[in-house]
Amino acid sequence: MRRQWMAEALGTFFLVFAGCGAVAVNEVRSGAVTPVGISLVFGLIVLAMIYTFGEVSGAHLNPAVTIGFWSVGRFPGHSVLGYIGAQVVGALTASGLLKLLFPDSVTLGATHASGTLWQSCLLEGVLTFLLMYVVLSVSRGAKEKGITAGIVVGAVIALEALFAGPICGASMNPARSLAPAVMSGSVGDLWIYFVGPIAGALVGGVAFGFVEADEKSSLTHEAGSLENAQS
Repeated sequence: MRRQWMAEALGTFFLVFAGCGAVAVNEVRSGAVTPVGISLVFGLIVLAMIYTFGEVSGAHLNPAVTIGFWSVGRFPGHSVLGYIGAQVVGALTASGLLKLLFPDSVTLGATHASGTLWQSCLLEGVLTFLLMYVVLSVSRGAKEKGITAGIVVGAVIALEALFAGPICGASMNPARSLAPAVMSGSVGDLWIYFVGPIAGALVGGVAFGFVEADEKSSLTHEAGSLENAQS
């Protein structure tokens, strides 16, 4: 599993370094990157990491996604902790480097609720629900498939960050929120970014399983009806 762990650590490192780095630059350079730019950076770096590490580890880059894959039987339970550990190490390393590069940044890209806590928690859950459902739809097993997988997943992340970022940060990723919060010492509402994304990924997995099972049942029924008609 060492290749997969290294891929997850590196992929999450670059996700946090680029995405949270964009937030830090925007902070210290008075809005130079802009919220739209930040959203695009997150989407593009995820796209790039899927194409770079998708064939090695699946490019989960997110504990919630790993747990979501496991919940639908697409990822072995004995590998979950290893993946999450690698993701957290990668994220913490990136945030440590950002702290060194941008000492004037107060948050280092940490996510915080701008409204009520329940609002941000629920929003994170819904956002991750959509992300997990899309990831499951464009993946085979626990790995993305086809040349469009990275484009689709990256586009969803950018889209969600564009409209929900100003409210909850649109993290959808416990490791991405944990690392800058720890490095900046701002962990007050961190629980939101554990509860919301993990719950959203689990519910997204349940919904996907239900729809997929219903679709397979319909196809089987149609095939049986066609066979009976032909006979």
